[in-house]
Amino acid sequence: MSDKVIIFDTTLRDGEQSPGASMTKDEKVRIARQLERLKVDVIEAGFAASSEGDFQAISAVAAAIKDSIVCSLARANDKDITRAADALKQAKAKRIHAFLATSPLHMAVKLRMSPEEVLEQAKRSIRFARNLAEDIEFSAEDGYRSEMDFLCRVVEGVINEGATTINIPDTVGYATPELYGEFIKTLRTRVPNSDKAVWSVHCHNDLGMAVANSLAGVKIGGARQIECTINGLGERAGNTALEEIVMSLRTRKDYFNLVCDIDATQIVPASKLVSHITGFVVQPNKAVVGANAFAHASGIHQDGILKNRETYEIMRAEDVGWSANKIVLGKLSGRNAFKQRLHELGITVEAEADLNEAFASFKALADQKAEIFDEDIIAIMSSAGTAESNDYYHFVSLSQHSETGERPKSRVTFSMGDKEVSSESEGNGPVDASLNAIEAVAKSGAEQLLYSVNAITSGTQSQGEVTVRLTKGGRIVNGVGVDPDIIAASAKAYLAALNKLHDPSLVKMNAQMTP
Repeated sequence: MSDKVIIFDTTLRDGEQSPGASMTKDEKVRIARQLERLKVDVIEAGFAASSEGDFQAISAVAAAIKDSIVCSLARANDKDITRAADALKQAKAKRIHAFLATSPLHMAVKLRMSPEEVLEQAKRSIRFARNLAEDIEFSAEDGYRSEMDFLCRVVEGVINEGATTINIPDTVGYATPELYGEFIKTLRTRVPNSDKAVWSVHCHNDLGMAVANSLAGVKIGGARQIECTINGLGERAGNTALEEIVMSLRTRKDYFNLVCDIDATQIVPASKLVSHITGFVVQPNKAVVGANAFAHASGIHQDGILKNRETYEIMRAEDVGWSANKIVLGKLSGRNAFKQRLHELGITVEAEADLNEAFASFKALADQKAEIFDEDIIAIMSSAGTAESNDYYHFVSLSQHSETGERPKSRVTFSMGDKEVSSESEGNGPVDASLNAIEAVAKSGAEQLLYSVNAITSGTQSQGEVTVRLTKGGRIVNGVGVDPDIIAASAKAYLAALNKLHDPSLVKMNAQMTP
């Protein structure tokens, strides 16, 4: 059995199922390129049959990615599988991932199929898929709550039909580590042809054990693929966190004796990009990628760290992409210095136009802030290329008045198409007044689901990153704005969300819930 663990990233599919995390085609491509830099083995780009938008996004990712396998999810039927194969046509390496529920509850209530019907459907779907691709994964949805004897029959059957990867999901996060590991081990022992496929684990975090369960599936069960997401993003309590899996395997190689090919220095840039695009802020005490993950406040801890880092640190911050170099550039820094710092941060810029835009944003920020931090540069690059020249709404300027005892007022100037408009409004605060002013003219009628502010660095000079989430007609969109002025950042975020609502090609329906 190989000592390599395949990292299967499903941020773009299962991660997107987190309410409000829907991504546009271009956003999926940007994240996919970062996952490729991270050296993820398999990128699950979406669920091709769920919508035309997802089909186009998978096709775009398939065309852009050269070094990772690109995968599409499909229900275990001919129509879905054909749709997945069509979306993956341009992929250099592709995988079709078919799923079918196997637990008694799911079969009876959701599928309304007998076990024998499920068995035949599973085998028939894999037989069909093998005509369209060589790399086929089968997932037994709610596998951990399935009956062992029946699940063995299903797995044996789909391997005989050509499935090359077998995934046993803990779809509802019910498992515990030892029991889940033994469950996978028992399956592999009892299925006669188990050695003909790679075994995979896919765990949800409802009880906070997704990472532990996945590692047990590998260590005890003998699985060699882990399905995970950046920041543990996903529906309900989320999925197995990629960054925690990778660093667990590396930090405790003495115990696991397993390897993966991930470039860990790309973990933090990937985390920040996903957070920026989805609007899901990473909690400060989140393992590996949280802002406090390598912070030490206790005097005893600080003393130990100064004497020897290993006293209180089992990983180095720089190994996962945090920079030990805090203040890097200023307003006198030139283009070459900026490009060099991007290189040091592991950020690759594909187009010269994007680099020009990013450098212009850097110089504008340097005029406002005395010190530019790595986090500022990462935020600039996360935003680079997101503003399209054909956007309907563009922020121009803002002025607001707020005084104790008086209702705040704001005046916002922005463009709508080829005309510039100004609008004034009041609100419960300057942010509310500014967004009211925009809505008074835009008249979108959208419902606001989320407003959040995240300070990119410490101190009152920090840039504010604002996320506004809107919904209308079953569509959910995120808009992100970054500016040292929180009010301006809020207006930019609202306009960014309105741009997505205005262009139907930039949004998709709420993601369909799948394993």
